[in-house]
Amino acid sequence: MHGSWVRGPVGLDAGARITRAGFRTVLVMVPSVTAGTRLLDLLPLVEVDHRVQAVFTVPNTGETWHGVEEFTRRTGGIVVPWAQAMRHRWDLVLTASHRHIEQVHGPVLVLPHGAGSVGSLRRSRKASGATRDTTGLDRDLLTFRGRLVPAALALSHELELAVLRRTCPEAEPVAVVTGDPCLDRMSASIGFRDHYRSALGIADGQELVTISSTWGTESTFGRHPELYQQILTEADDRTRVAAVLHPMVHAAHGSRQVHTWLAAARDRGLIVVPPDEGWRAVMIASDRVLGDHGSTTSYAAAIGRPVHLAAFPARTVRPTSIAATLARTAPRLDHDRPVLPQLADAKPVPSLAGMITSRPGSAAAILRRTMYRLLDLDEPSWPAPNAVLPLPRPATCPGDRHV
Repeated sequence: MHGSWVRGPVGLDAGARITRAGFRTVLVMVPSVTAGTRLLDLLPLVEVDHRVQAVFTVPNTGETWHGVEEFTRRTGGIVVPWAQAMRHRWDLVLTASHRHIEQVHGPVLVLPHGAGSVGSLRRSRKASGATRDTTGLDRDLLTFRGRLVPAALALSHELELAVLRRTCPEAEPVAVVTGDPCLDRMSASIGFRDHYRSALGIADGQELVTISSTWGTESTFGRHPELYQQILTEADDRTRVAAVLHPMVHAAHGSRQVHTWLAAARDRGLIVVPPDEGWRAVMIASDRVLGDHGSTTSYAAAIGRPVHLAAFPARTVRPTSIAATLARTAPRLDHDRPVLPQLADAKPVPSLAGMITSRPGSAAAILRRTMYRLLDLDEPSWPAPNAVLPLPRPATCPGDRHV
């Protein structure tokens, strides 16, 4: 990833290597597993076209996250070093992050990597000592030296246009309200709930309780690591427990360490979901969810799963955010009382899906139309699909006794 340039379908002498010619090249930027998983929802909308070649890169300016290179390699796509990606002109660049987008050449399509384009937290966790609020749609993220970087900016909801007009009005002409491809895929897959439960080993009559955690010290896993063991201690044979942890938890601590911290709970049957795929199917398979201010908890509520909040940093969450809306309805877990009896109180939050997307079921079609416009190609005649989610598989950790 850091060495010699890859001899692939790009470069001055590519014609001597390729089998198909005349295609448009799409660069997929993967600065983190979180961003990469969102783009893997999007990429099938164009890469099935014989006129398109997709190439991946991991932006690297001397540092990177643990696991991101392995994740990118596992896609099976051509992966070019960052230095090579910066020196080629692409017909389309796809990213679900603002990092390094000013360094690539070609029309850039920027997507949110969670629920909504406006972040739930007032200030970025990555900006240590930040003194002012951020939104995720700020001018300093979308421009570089006075130049607007995105050629298209995907928004999940119509209401986000008002935020953009305030924070970076020059970006409004490139904004496209696309809806949310993640929620659309979850909604399209709800009918496969029994298949997902079967893949997880959930028997008839059993209830699946899923504990969802974002990353950071104020998350469920950060504040209440004992919760997994506590629920399993309370549970009988009719209750199964799954853990969904944000990919950044694995990135910052390493999957081996995360699995080791959860080893006692795993010995008692805890299902640990891989960081890259499976959490959405697990949310569909779940009967109840314990979560926090992270997007996974909001997505669970949006598809009708009853939610309790095990952690919620009210002081740092934006009052108008999706997470704050959920917090005004979802009950808070009392950690001084047994957990399972409390879960019976939770009710679905019917309004949350309408906060996440204002184009339900339409994200694939709108995003494909946008990508083909930027590629300067006619769209295929077949409809853009909302692909059904794959069967979930519990995670394993290399070198661990649970493998």
